[in-house]
Amino acid sequence: MRLVLFLHGAGGDASRSVNALRSFADEERLLLLAPQSTGTTWDAIGGEFGADVENIDRLLAKAAAAYPVRSYTVAGFSDGGSYALSLGIGNGDVFDSVMAFSPCFSAAEIRTGRPRFFVSHGTEDEVLPIDQCSRQIVARLRQNGYVVTFEEFAGGHKNSPEIKDKAIDWLGHGARAG
Repeated sequence: MRLVLFLHGAGGDASRSVNALRSFADEERLLLLAPQSTGTTWDAIGGEFGADVENIDRLLAKAAAAYPVRSYTVAGFSDGGSYALSLGIGNGDVFDSVMAFSPCFSAAEIRTGRPRFFVSHGTEDEVLPIDQCSRQIVARLRQNGYVVTFEEFAGGHKNSPEIKDKAIDWLGHGARAG
């Protein structure tokens, strides 16, 4: 199975965020793990990794002990997408792929491994504007030699069913190619 760690946005709820990919879980053989941040959003957003990473490490170890996990993806929306980028870049030896929906930054200071990236963002996002966020992130990732699929879509700060379909197709394609 592929474990997908899905991280909610600021003020979000883990139980609701896991629904973003639930409809794909059985067919794509995805084990979905959606932890709750210890605060209103993920700790690195405030400048340092801490209790959230410790909780994620514990949950990943527990899942790996209980299920036949063959690969790991970290994904998230908004602040969760930024946190997913940060974890994926810093832990590319664990996560072979990263899906960031409407992210705004990466807090990773160290790069490890070579995960591949799927980034999506609405062109009319008023919460996290695409020009200041994903377009700059994608340019930096590509400058650093990462393989990036970037999907811009007409719309605001949301995830559309079409974008989720593209992300899952991208995820499955990489699993078959790799």
